[in-house]
Amino acid sequence: MPAASHDAPHGASVGGYRRPALLDSLASEVARVFVLPLALLAGAPFHTATEPLPAPVRAQLKHGTWHRGCPVALSQLRVLTVTYRGFDGQTRTGQLVVNRSAAAPLARVFRDLYRLGFPIRHLDLAASYGPPASRPADGDVSSSFECRQAVPSPCVGGRGTGSWSEHAYGEAVDLNPLENPYVGCGQSRDPATRRFFNRSVHRPGMVTAAVVRAFASIGWGWGGSWAGSTKDYMHFSATGH
Repeated sequence: MPAASHDAPHGASVGGYRRPALLDSLASEVARVFVLPLALLAGAPFHTATEPLPAPVRAQLKHGTWHRGCPVALSQLRVLTVTYRGFDGQTRTGQLVVNRSAAAPLARVFRDLYRLGFPIRHLDLAASYGPPASRPADGDVSSSFECRQAVPSPCVGGRGTGSWSEHAYGEAVDLNPLENPYVGCGQSRDPATRRFFNRSVHRPGMVTAAVVRAFASIGWGWGGSWAGSTKDYMHFSATGH
């Protein structure tokens, strides 16, 4: 029996069976329906915007994240809006609160992440600052500003180091904390992150060399490159700390 040709014309005999031309027409239509949205998605443009904190966001931050004595005033913070890819590959719009001096450089970074197709699980203000009961149960929230102390290594334990975190200045970003855990001495504070300890096995949402380069292009360092056993794979900051 002659081998079937990949280039058989419509209605031609394939492997001894003459396929109706109607089936060829339907197949072409189905391909068009599915391929066209993918093409549009691939070409969806990146958008970004920066604005002072709207009154509702200021109130939300005052309710829990920001307080008097924080190293930055609310007037020094901005809402950065960016386009990003979800884990489902869909184009989404996300927001984070950052230092006004970091807004434009971070917009360039998120443009690069979007072009790379790097997926982000949650990137919105409600997930970061909303009532705890309404936040995502998986805790996989990417964010920037949070007025708090730096968190000690899991090797040491405790809740604060006595020094401000770079997040308290709005000059740090955590990406997908579930896939990129804060580890030390072979442990982390979240048992669900253990399957991501092995960085040689790549899974979607894990920081890659290309992501590190995107942040390095604006002078930011990565916690995954810290010396010693403590690594903060989710963490990027202006000082590298």
